This record gives sequence, C-alpha cells and structure tokens, in this order.
Amino acid sequence: MSGRLQLPIKPLIALGLVVLLWFANADGAWAARSGGRMGGGSFRSPSRSSMPSRGAYGPSGGGYYPGGGMGFPFLFPLFGFGGGFGGLFTLLVFIAIANFLMRSLRSLKGDSDYSDGPPSSNPPVTVAKLQVGLLANARGLQEDLNRIALEANTGNSEGLVRLLQETTLALLRHPDYWMYGAVDNKQTRLLNAEQEFNRFTLSTRSRFTQETLSNVNHQLLQTKPAELIAAADDHQVPGEYIMATLVVAVQGQLDLPNITDPGNLRQALNQIGAIAQDRLLAVEVLWTPQQPGETLSADEMVAEYPDLTLL
Repeated sequence: MSGRLQLPIKPLIALGLVVLLWFANADGAWAARSGGRMGGGSFRSPSRSSMPSRGAYGPSGGGYYPGGGMGFPFLFPLFGFGGGFGGLFTLLVFIAIANFLMRSLRSLKGDSDYSDGPPSSNPPVTVAKLQVGLLANARGLQEDLNRIALEANTGNSEGLVRLLQETTLALLRHPDYWMYGAVDNKQTRLLNAEQEFNRFTLSTRSRFTQETLSNVNHQLLQTKPAELIAAADDHQVPGEYIMATLVVAVQGQLDLPNITDPGNLRQALNQIGAIAQDRLLAVEVLWTPQQPGETLSADEMVAEYPDLTLL
C-alpha cells in the first residue's frame, strides 16, 4: 500500500518544483527595477521662530505671564494691595481668569490652532500624490527626468518650483502615452504634514530595488555606469510601461480631480505645475525605471500599483 501511495507523490513534487522555480524567476525579473528621486523642502513654520515661547519673561524683567499682555507683576507697582483702585484690579483679574479658561476650553476641544500658538503657527496643509503610468514608447520622458535631476537645484525654494514645473511639462508633452493615473489627497495641518508626506514617498520608494539617481535637498547621488550596466544585463526583461509619481505638500487647499480620463490628468498636472513658490513646502518626483531602456511589464504594473485607473 505504501509503495502505491508513493507513485503520485513524485509527479506532485516535480510539479511543485516547477512552480517554485517559475515564481523564483519571476521575482528575480521583478527585483532589479531602478528608481529615480528628486526634490526637497521644509516643514518648519516661518512664524514660529519669531514668536516668544510660552512661559517667556517680559523684556522689563517682570514675572511670568502666560499668554503675554499686562501681567500681575506689572500691576503691583501701580495699584498694590489695598490701594484705591481695588475695583479696577478685580476687573483685570477677572479678565485674566476668563482668558485662561477660554484657552483651556479650546485646548480640550482639540483645536490645534490654539493649543500650539496662534493660527498662523499651524496652518492647513494639503499633501497630494499624483501617479502617471505611461507606455514605454515615451522613453524620452526618462531622459527628461534624468536631465532635470542632474541639473536641478534642490537646495532652495526657487529650484524646487522650477523642478516641479519642468517635471509637469515633461509629462504634459507625452499625452499620447498616458495609460494609467491615480491621485490621493490628504488635508492636514503643518505639524502633521511631514508625516503624511513621508508616508506617500516611502510607499513609492519601497517599490524600487535600488535608487540609481537621487537629488534631494541638494545632495546628488548616482550609481556608477558600470553598476547600471551589470544590473541591466542580469535582469533585462521586455516591458511596456514607465511610472512617474509626484508628491507635493502645499499650504492651504489643493483640490486635485479624481483621475478617470486624460482630461482629469491634464487638469491635475496643470494644477500641480502652477503651485506658487510661497505655498510650496516640499516636493518629490519619483520615477521607475530610471535606467534608459528598462521598462515595467504589465504584470508589474498590476501587482505594484493596484490603485491605478485605466485612462
């Protein structure tokens, strides 16, 4: 009985090995996907540095006065205790207590504008991610993005705005190759914007095997040509697509349309490209494959970017 049971097991083992090898080869082919990255920015509030912190001491060397204004030490020399201005002193005390209670209630309600200072210290921010999948025939896009990354000044706001404009223009010049699109908007506050921004960029970077070209915050890193050639020789497979992702953090509202057709995508690209310098906090442009001649297969697009919409 045991001998007869062993006969069908061998073909099953052989079949399992074939399937395992097939998946191993597929994973190997998907493993070497180069990625490019460029951008930078800052999430520091410009108004915070110019404002005294809570619990500061007044310029005259007076005592502690939460929230600023005319504190009790300022009143003591004028009115004192038991003076003739007891009614005025009592009124000022009442106003100070009422102000303290109102600020405490606002903090309990979770109003971040007042719990961390005035509204200008924690303004509303929009963090948005726009993804564009193009046919591999748009190989000129890879060359454009590589050139922008090598030439861009990512160390100041002027350079970041120019980078964003040149990137959106490069994508707008290839409308015939647009195949997929997706957008994700997140409305938040300045204190939480960097976390949301990093979440978008890290999810995109995790799909790269290696960042072969990077220019972020004026730090340029590029893989040597010999290493690029070796990676291409080891994992060269026919493909069909190129993926580009733009992540921006903008002060105020940025209402990008849902991507359902080429018209929506064009509108979203125009909106991102028109962001003013005084509103742009941070930007990153990520694209894969970065190496010219390398593309993504249809299976990779479906597996790695399931949220894309076919245009």
